[in-house]
Amino acid sequence: MPPLLDLAQVGAPVFVVTATGYLWRRRALPFSQSFVTLFVSLVGAPALVFATLLESRLALADIFRMGGAALACLLLFALVSIPALKLFGCEQRVYLPSLIFPNIGNMGLPICLYAFGPRGLALAMIYFAVTSIGQFTFGPALARGKITLGAIFRAPFLYAALAAVACSQAQVALPEWISRTLKLLGDVTIPLMLLGLGCALAEFSARDWPRQTAFSLARIGLGLCGGVLVAALFGFSGAERGVLIVESAMPVAVFNYFFAREYGAHAEEVAGMVLISTLLSYVSLPAVLLIAL
Repeated sequence: MPPLLDLAQVGAPVFVVTATGYLWRRRALPFSQSFVTLFVSLVGAPALVFATLLESRLALADIFRMGGAALACLLLFALVSIPALKLFGCEQRVYLPSLIFPNIGNMGLPICLYAFGPRGLALAMIYFAVTSIGQFTFGPALARGKITLGAIFRAPFLYAALAAVACSQAQVALPEWISRTLKLLGDVTIPLMLLGLGCALAEFSARDWPRQTAFSLARIGLGLCGGVLVAALFGFSGAERGVLIVESAMPVAVFNYFFAREYGAHAEEVAGMVLISTLLSYVSLPAVLLIAL
């Protein structure tokens, strides 16, 4: 069993950088959320995905296994959440995206890096790519009631992942200046994502906290149990098992709020779930890591 201090060292950098972004925003200091979102989406995340996957040299079988496990988790979350929301008479387009799509980017990637090292980050990138494709396709669709498959083909990180896998399998050696440039761009991505998360949390509020807390606990609990189950079904161990559990047990993704706000799906309710689930995740993280490690 990992010492408590080791667990704290995994979560502390994530908490400190996120708290820095929160305090920065609360002090009304200048911060462009739109710039960070666009930079990470169009430049930082693709560079990080490409550099990490290329450097890791994951076997094609490992990539497909992790991708299949990530897809299985999303399907499991949906299969459990849809009938549960119907049973309790809750609006699907408001709550379903928050139960399905965790914050695998802002929080999941750095935690997997600090807990499982470079290989853990590479595996988390596969989970990130699969979940992001689902989120940017079905997230808006659930909020507005219309599926747009074109969103898949407008995601730069998808092409970065495919290119990295192709180069890795073909054992292509890039010029060193290109590799260093991509790594430099990728290295700034995780801190920017955490700062952006903190700034976003500073703008959220929880008006109906009992209900929002219940859904927040459901997101983390469903993710944790689902990750453990799918990891067992796929026969995962070591970093593969840990990454799948950690990513699945992350809080409500911030993008769920953005989509709810854009399409009028009770954005204030989703904002409360993002805020509360993120705070709860810092409390539950040691337990999640104990199970994952």
